Amino acid sequence: MTLATAFREQAKSNEALGSPFSARVLRLVADRIAPGSPVMDRMLAFEGDIGPSGQSVPLRLLGGLHALVLSGEDPDLAACYPPNPATDDATLGAALDAALATRTDTLLTYLALPPQTNEVRRSAVMIAAGHWLADRYGLPFVLTELGASAGLNLMWDRYALDLPCGYRGPADPAVTLSPDWTGPCPPEAKIEVTDRRGIDVAPLDVHDPADERRLLSYLWADQPERIERTRAAIAVYDAQVDQSDAMSFLPIRVAIRRPGHIHLVFHTIAWQYFPPATKAACEIAFEAAGKAATLDAPIARLSMEADGQGPGAAMTLTTWPGGEVHNLGRVDFHGRWVDWQAP
Repeated sequence: MTLATAFREQAKSNEALGSPFSARVLRLVADRIAPGSPVMDRMLAFEGDIGPSGQSVPLRLLGGLHALVLSGEDPDLAACYPPNPATDDATLGAALDAALATRTDTLLTYLALPPQTNEVRRSAVMIAAGHWLADRYGLPFVLTELGASAGLNLMWDRYALDLPCGYRGPADPAVTLSPDWTGPCPPEAKIEVTDRRGIDVAPLDVHDPADERRLLSYLWADQPERIERTRAAIAVYDAQVDQSDAMSFLPIRVAIRRPGHIHLVFHTIAWQYFPPATKAACEIAFEAAGKAATLDAPIARLSMEADGQGPGAAMTLTTWPGGEVHNLGRVDFHGRWVDWQAP
């Protein structure tokens, strides 16, 4: 896949995900792909899968451009971004040309790091799966998230699902999610979380203004409701995300037996960013922990990841003891819809 093709394919995806403005930016950048500048040369130097199932180079740049707007570093670019009135392609293109040529430090910084959207709507999956597990085991949770970014989805028990078939969550949620829901309602169950911890190679501290801005930069400028939802989640954030590689963290974390608790380990649109050695080490850790799991100290692995089949991402839950693999259905990458197929 060429770099220009990756940008155009990402534009199609963004359009389908309800962000015509970001799709427009991506297409304008695609038309400008050419060697000879630091930003372009860095993007062209990426190897392997540069698209949405790999290193997501277009989303890295898109985040950097939005950061220039949010920080006020580039007023000319900001004037072309929502909520300001729409400009024509020539005006937006000129602002992009200037940003790509002169805002090198910020854009190269963003290109060096994978996107961290920390999409709060993905918590719909955790809420539903959490109720399914609580109904099955009747135990409080220990939570672990791999590739947690800022850790906002570690707080899923503070959010609610409000569905036509029923309400699942606390009476006073920080965030209420209402995805388009297909399938049965998750069972009603008591949710209690006694410990929560995440891991990320470059975690964001949402109480640091610069990190909060970086987190918001990966949200699309023409979707203000996503930004508002994220800010609401930040307001109740109370979790710990460690900076480390999952291959170092997970084996130690899951080796600790927790009688009277279910240990739920989850990852959402993160596995694709893990190096092969990290994936292999994590699989070994899951296998070892699964062998040690008991009915009074079960372990579950919840995966929401792209599998190349579509639509959206696959939701898969593995539970131990037993190593049962449960197909929970499919979910929109941003949690806008859920096709719930849990047994």
